[in-house]
Amino acid sequence: MSVFVEEEVVSAPAVEQDVCSLDNYLVQPDHGMDERIAAARAKLGKSTILLGHHYQRDEVIRFADFTGDSYKLSKIAAETEAKYLVFCGVHFMAESADVLGRDDQKVILPDLNAGCSMADMAEIGQVEACWDSLMAAGLTPDEVLPITYMNSTAAIKAFCGERRGLVCTSSNAGKAFDWAFARAEKILFLPDQHLGRNTAFAMGIPLSEMVVWDPYRINGGLTPARLKAAKIILWKGHCSVHQRFLPEHVDKVRAKYPGIQVIVHPECRWEVCQKADALGSTERLIHLVESAPEGTMFAIGTEIHLVNRLAKQFAPKGKRIITLDDTGCLCTTMYRISPQHLAWALENLVEGHVVNRIQVRDDVKHWARVALDRMLEIRA
Repeated sequence: MSVFVEEEVVSAPAVEQDVCSLDNYLVQPDHGMDERIAAARAKLGKSTILLGHHYQRDEVIRFADFTGDSYKLSKIAAETEAKYLVFCGVHFMAESADVLGRDDQKVILPDLNAGCSMADMAEIGQVEACWDSLMAAGLTPDEVLPITYMNSTAAIKAFCGERRGLVCTSSNAGKAFDWAFARAEKILFLPDQHLGRNTAFAMGIPLSEMVVWDPYRINGGLTPARLKAAKIILWKGHCSVHQRFLPEHVDKVRAKYPGIQVIVHPECRWEVCQKADALGSTERLIHLVESAPEGTMFAIGTEIHLVNRLAKQFAPKGKRIITLDDTGCLCTTMYRISPQHLAWALENLVEGHVVNRIQVRDDVKHWARVALDRMLEIRA
């Protein structure tokens, strides 16, 4: 189900002739690109802000006006006065910015191929079929409340908003669960099973009261009795980056570096999180490093760009930071946004052309906004 339109995509042959072609940018060498980006930014002034997710590559995020995780950037998108929001992140983030922004604001994603494999694991038709199956199994709309992780499409957010539910991030998932349990007996959590499991377990809910809904199996692979007994119904989805971290990575790094602090993102497997010293959103991981005393060594289980950035930032302060998995865990879709893509989008704006606009349909936007507003009312 398509919920957005993309404006002036240059790869299409029907593009107006005065729109700068992206192909010309991608074949150019990197030298001089920084100067062109800076010059375009200066010309655009306060009309345009750049939002950069922590997992973004260094040569792009250095130009961001604001950096953060999904929760922080969503709040900024809801509050900014800028007319143009250039989102150096992935597709679902740009969708959320459009949902939360004013009608006169336009959201731009420098590369439309910057998607999210986790978000793609929950398609709206599958989720609607799941809900119908839950009702057919004897559950009621008053009994179960849907929560979707920020890493989901606007259509999934709207689905939750229309059914009394809300959106959460890794920063406020626990608060979102508290909010939901004050209104219902059960939670359907989309689309990341690991964040849902880790959040519920931290709240004291045993694994025996959680089930996993597999959208590719009849009735999710679950019996009505199993659904009735569960407090948490987890969608079978995951982050392709964080799922790569394994319990043996924790054992190996502890054996090699006695006394090391292992901190991981809650999108990691439950077994990894149980072995870690602490877990948290990207913002919390950064805070843990910032507040640690000099001489502390960390192994961090999250995307490699953030880990490398923290390693450089805190090395002068006597803190050593390594990745939990030394083969490196790269968010390949986030990496698609390059300096060339950013320069292309900004220079077209200077010329008065909006390219790669992300625009959520009005009917979807309404309920997605309801779900996001409920999230923003919850303290992280």
